[in-house]
Amino acid sequence: MKASAIALVFIALTLQTNPSGQSAQLPPASDMKTIGLIGGTSWYSTVDYYRYINEAINDAYGNTTNPPLILYNMNQEKIHELQGNGRWDDVAALFTEATIRLRAGGAQAILFCANTSHKVYAQVAGKTDLPILHIGDATGVAIRSSGLKKVGLIGTLYTMEDGFMVDWLKEHYGIESLVPSSGPVRQELNRIIYQELNRGIFKVESKKYVLQQIEELRKRGAQGIVLGCTEFPLIIKPSDVGVPLFDTTRLHSQMAVDFILGKPGLAHIRADQ
Repeated sequence: MKASAIALVFIALTLQTNPSGQSAQLPPASDMKTIGLIGGTSWYSTVDYYRYINEAINDAYGNTTNPPLILYNMNQEKIHELQGNGRWDDVAALFTEATIRLRAGGAQAILFCANTSHKVYAQVAGKTDLPILHIGDATGVAIRSSGLKKVGLIGTLYTMEDGFMVDWLKEHYGIESLVPSSGPVRQELNRIIYQELNRGIFKVESKKYVLQQIEELRKRGAQGIVLGCTEFPLIIKPSDVGVPLFDTTRLHSQMAVDFILGKPGLAHIRADQ
């Protein structure tokens, strides 16, 4: 499958057809399910989540029908401070509070609009009866559907080193993930995310550096690349690389769309949730 098609693999679920060739029945707009978005980490990628979800619903209905979304915007500076000090229990508490507020507002499922925040997924999921749509499920389904077994993964230092994404893909989907083997390289990728992309700074030299690390992962055997930070798609596009590219922002957004439209049998319906 071509790289440009991989990142949109979930679109196929939205465009399911019945044997007569007609589009799958959409629910009345009033019956769409409500998604609670926990964003702001960073707000640049949260904007993409909001845009992708609205665009997909507009396209599905063929008009300006918009989905019911509720956004809780995190204070990114505070989250970064807690992460940097290893205070993940406090991060989890903030995400739990956000989930409670979104539930009170009518949310029927929750989306963490970032990869790194999934480090506290289990802690938050254990304190709510709402499904939290896991970015690893959206990504794992896309990789498995493409037939790949080994991918490269780039993201924040936490995503690359703490195992929560690597382990999820391995345990639930049998996918091996390679991360940059050099500590300084991982540190530099992390710096680019936090000091540049999170602040809306997009440098040509930084994009070149990220592409160099993607090429190194390809040489080590990566059959595709997971952009395991929702900021990387701001600068890296499918046309930039020669292997399938998995845009976690877009895949996760499509997973939300499937939930909103009540699609059955999708990755977010997990036996362990």
